[in-house]
Parts: sequence; C-alpha cells; structure tokens
Amino acid sequence: MYVAPNGSVRGFVDYRVRIPDGHHSNRSSITWELVDDEISAVRLKSDDDVIVRTGGSHTPVLAYQLDETWRTTLTLEADIDVRLRQTTTTTIGNRTQTEVAYRTETITVADSLDVEVYNLHASAYDAAYPNGDTGVAIFQSRPWQGYTLTEDGDSRVRGVWRFYMARDPRWDRLTQATATDETEIHSEALPVYVHAYPSRIGPRAEPIRDGPTILDSWGRERPSPQTTIPDTVAVEVVDRAYTPTYGLAVRTDNLDRDALRVSGIVRGVDATPITSTVSSGPDRELRESRLTAEVVSQTNEQATVHIELRDTATGSPIDLTADERHVSLNGESGGGYIAIADQRVRTNESGVAVVTIDQPGVYTARYHPGTWLVATPAYVSDTATVRWHPLGTLDGWVGLLIEVGWQFIPFVVVFYAGRQVLRFFGPRDASERYP
Repeated sequence: MYVAPNGSVRGFVDYRVRIPDGHHSNRSSITWELVDDEISAVRLKSDDDVIVRTGGSHTPVLAYQLDETWRTTLTLEADIDVRLRQTTTTTIGNRTQTEVAYRTETITVADSLDVEVYNLHASAYDAAYPNGDTGVAIFQSRPWQGYTLTEDGDSRVRGVWRFYMARDPRWDRLTQATATDETEIHSEALPVYVHAYPSRIGPRAEPIRDGPTILDSWGRERPSPQTTIPDTVAVEVVDRAYTPTYGLAVRTDNLDRDALRVSGIVRGVDATPITSTVSSGPDRELRESRLTAEVVSQTNEQATVHIELRDTATGSPIDLTADERHVSLNGESGGGYIAIADQRVRTNESGVAVVTIDQPGVYTARYHPGTWLVATPAYVSDTATVRWHPLGTLDGWVGLLIEVGWQFIPFVVVFYAGRQVLRFFGPRDASERYP
C-alpha cells in the first residue's frame, strides 16, 4: 500500500471494561465499582520510532511526515487507563468494618500496517524539433498517473494507470457481543480503498485530435493482475503482460515549461519535475534527415531497392549500425531502423541499405529514428516512395509478350484445327455453298 509522505492517520479506539465479580458470605462481602476510565495517550510509530504523540481520543487524527522513508510499518498505539474501587465489608458480632481500596490498570492496544512511502521525484528531458515542436520525456521510478503541459491543464498525458474504489467486505457484518450473548448486525461503517490497475486503454494524450503525440513509453514488463481483481469489480484491466509507464515521451506544439506538473497515483501527491538535459543546452536540437529510395536492378521476379539515409544539413551519411546508437533504455533498443515491404533494415557506415522485393507495387520506406534520449546524434523521421513493376523495362515487355504468346498457343492450335476440319467436311466450290 502506498501512502503520501506527508499526511494524517485516522484511528478508532474502542474498549470495554470488565468489572471483577464480587464475593458475598455470612460475615463479609467484596464489591467492585468502576471509578474512572480514559484513553490517556495515543502514539503513531514508524517501525520502532514514535513520530507523533497526542492526548487521548476515541477518534484520533495524527499528522505525520515520512519524507526520508522508503518502506515502513505504521503502528497506532493507545494507552487505556482504568481505575476500580474495591469495597470490603466485614461483620464481627454487632460491628461492621468497611475498607476501601483502589486498583489502577493500564493496557496498551495497537494495530499495524505495512506501507510504502510514495515520494514523487520525476525528471524531465526536453528536445527541440526543426518545425518548432517540443519533445518532452518524464521519468519516475514508481507508478505515476501522468503530467500536464499547460497552465489550464487542457493539454495533458496519462499513463497506463486507472483507478477504482471498493469497500472492504470484512466490514459488511459485525458481531455485537454482551456478557451473555452475541448478535450479528449490519455495519454502518464501510471503509473503502482506492485501487490502481493497468488499463487496456493504455497511455492517452488529451486533447485527442490536436493534442500531444505519444512517442514512446518505458518500463519493465509485468504479468496481468486480472486474477487478483474480484469478480464483482468490472474494470477494463489488461488481460496480458503489460509495460507500466515509468517513462513517457511526447511531442507537442503547446508547452508551458513553468506549468509542467507530474501527478502521482496517491491523492494530493504531485511534483514539478527536475529539468535535465541530454545535451549542452536547455533543449536538445533534433536534426532533419533525408531518405531516398530507388530501384537499381530488376528481373521479372524481383527488384533490388537502394536506400540511402543522410543528414539534411551536412549531407553526412547516417549509420544505423554503429554501436553507440544501440544504447539500451530499460531493455529497449535505442537504435533506429528503416521499414519497407514488411522488412526492417539498418543503413551501414555509408548510409546505405539494400532491400529485395518480389511483389510489384508502390512501396513507402520510412525512417524510424531511435529515441532522442539515447540516440547520438538524434534525428526526425523521413519517408521515400519507390515503384516497381516488371513492365517498367524493355525486358519486362518482351517477357510479357513471350508469356502471352505461350498462353495463346493452345487457342491458335484449336483455331487452326477447326479450320482444317471445316475445309475437309465443308462444300468444295461456290455452287455447293449457295444452292
């Protein structure tokens, strides 16, 4: 269970005092009477350290601070003091002697809960796109809800986490007990808990149409928690392995850096991210890339496509196979690739890649750059289009004519045979043809 680093604990302390049975005989009697009872002190402990003390109360509210703690056991303790009066009456002849004594007892009751302190310390990274857009990536080591990009909160991003509230079914029925009987009653107090779960909806950006574009998310893959959610709870939880959004990167044209705010999954816990850089300036500048593709050789069965990727400004080749471009980010490859005809290829040190295609058509090659957080240098995407069909060359037309000719040979043979049969059985001169 996550708790805020600064908050309050609400407790409920209740007790009953059992008075000892009295004693009666012919000559003496002993009776007990409750004189006073109270909750004298309430304490909140973090592990073995007392962090808050307060006076006695049946419903204590204790404010706490756990800024420097990661995991702890919170223990609520209450001291209950009881004072009893013992009256002893003794009869000796005609004389009655009475003695009064007081007995005081103190008992300490406690309840504990293991918690994780939810400290939100997020880091933000910026990058500048050639068209003026801004790239923003935020990382947080624990689950978090999302972040806002503008002061009014209209432009925002949400991670994979969603929430639902559910009661604790153990409180549905309570047992009311007396000295001689027990009765089960309906509980008027129904504590509820807020639960976070990974949603099938996944990360989302708002506004949906013209809002930020989600570039990528990072996290370690986890199994679905679907089996841990009760059947009475209907939520769109993921039904397969998922990636929690510990890191989330977007591209936006509407960013107010002073309003950048990260929201946690614990109520009231949010933070301004610590701005970091992946280059020497406040923003990392992304470079434009130029992708070209052309058919360099072909046969009737296949074609070879020559793909070239270069830096638009310098003309230098972009090498996607260099070791420094394959940095791992939470297990994900940081290198870019080019996709064409359901294939992924990487250019060599000359910025060239060669692909073979065997189906005629129009193909679009798209450069998918590695994330700008780890790629050095970082580029934006580009596309190129190439067309191929066997009829695009003289050899293709010759091959087509030969193929069509072979297909027509059976028809020519049948036609020729039919003419010969008609000539053999038909009229031999004009007078026979037209009687």
